[in-house]
Amino acid sequence: MERLGLHCWITGRVQGVWFRQATREQAEYHNVSGWVCNLPDGRVEAMLVGEPNAVRQLEAWLSVGPELARVADVEVTLIDEPESFDGFEVR
Repeated sequence: MERLGLHCWITGRVQGVWFRQATREQAEYHNVSGWVCNLPDGRVEAMLVGEPNAVRQLEAWLSVGPELARVADVEVTLIDEPESFDGFEVR
């Protein structure tokens, strides 16, 4: 099975608005594994791994986020050989 891995950094009003929890829920819905965490500079960082279409759908959702978020930008780096994760973790 083909897998796609994306390393993402999300900027804007993305902390304190349930962004990480909503990302985990979306990841589970799309069967995407990886993790999401807050960064000290106010951004959110995420690693997404899974079936390419599902990962791209979650990537598109990141540009909107949950209702209270205001996403300004999503920077994405393609991971050539994504590692395997067991589920999706909020760090």
